[in-house]
Amino acid sequence: MRTIVALCGLVTIVSAHPSTATAQTSAAQTSAAVPWRAPATTQVVVEDRRFRNGDTELSGTLFLPVSGTPVAAVVVTHSASSPLRTAPLYDHLKMALPALGIAVFVYDRRGSGQSGAVNAGGDFAVLADDAIAAATGLRSDPRIDPQRIGSWGLSQGGWIAALAAARSPRIAFAVSVSAPVVTADVQMMFSSTNHLRANGYAQADIDQMIATRRAVDDYMRGTASREAAQTMIDAARGQPWFRYTYMGETVRDREVSGWRREIENDPLANLGSVAAPILLLFGSDDAVVPVAISIERLETIAARMPGMEVHVVAGADHAMEMSGDAGVSLDPRNDGAETPDSPEYLAILASWLTRQGLVGN
Repeated sequence: MRTIVALCGLVTIVSAHPSTATAQTSAAQTSAAVPWRAPATTQVVVEDRRFRNGDTELSGTLFLPVSGTPVAAVVVTHSASSPLRTAPLYDHLKMALPALGIAVFVYDRRGSGQSGAVNAGGDFAVLADDAIAAATGLRSDPRIDPQRIGSWGLSQGGWIAALAAARSPRIAFAVSVSAPVVTADVQMMFSSTNHLRANGYAQADIDQMIATRRAVDDYMRGTASREAAQTMIDAARGQPWFRYTYMGETVRDREVSGWRREIENDPLANLGSVAAPILLLFGSDDAVVPVAISIERLETIAARMPGMEVHVVAGADHAMEMSGDAGVSLDPRNDGAETPDSPEYLAILASWLTRQGLVGN
């Protein structure tokens, strides 16, 4: 499907032909006929596209600024709670980047929307390869510069964006937003603790949550039994705070568990393998990601990664929102409804993309 739209919606132009009956009639007709919209400077072609990674077909939408020369492009990788191309989390990219002369491709994560019924089961390599396959499909489009296609992701998507750049030398750049530079078990312990604190739970509740998470993680590492982990889950799942832990009610066999694969993935090792320019952004008020620890770990590889830039955005939370209320930003009811609105985040992103030679034609 192909549609041309203006950056902020459809453009309608009305021609005015005032009558000559009276000056008053003429003025009224002219006033009524004057268009209240003007053509937008940036025109955007919106196209639905399908691509394949192995046996799986995935579906997405391309937002392409009309240009006389090939443009750079960003492939969007997904946060855990925003698997669909229509998620509000990605709207700022669809609106802002085409105005900079950069195309945006957003697709439904495998197992969601129109991208099949089977998910990746926690295998980040598969998700990264999906992003690489999306970039490969864009590379054959003459309207897109094949040498300037990169990735953007937030939270888990930030891990995937960086991993895609590590796995493919043809990913020209990567932007990783609010992606912890710690393993998933460390990040979720930090996040769950802050969820409970922000919602007023007692230290005894936090201690029980920590013990429950540790029991599950120890089983996944092979140092404890599945039965012991399930006993802890059974005791916790009836608690009102259990929903803030994002744990299932049944402990899966570690041999097939996606969670085991997630906690075995060290994002620092992936980042150390990225040769392309990469921008890492964190919010100073992020209660989901241990930013301070992440920065410390990044400092250990900074000397051998001259193409890496790291910024901590003042007042921004995990979704680069200026909510100022941890209880709101940590409420599971808001999962999938995040809309980044930090001016500093948007300014840094635009500045970095410009310095990489990606803006304009």
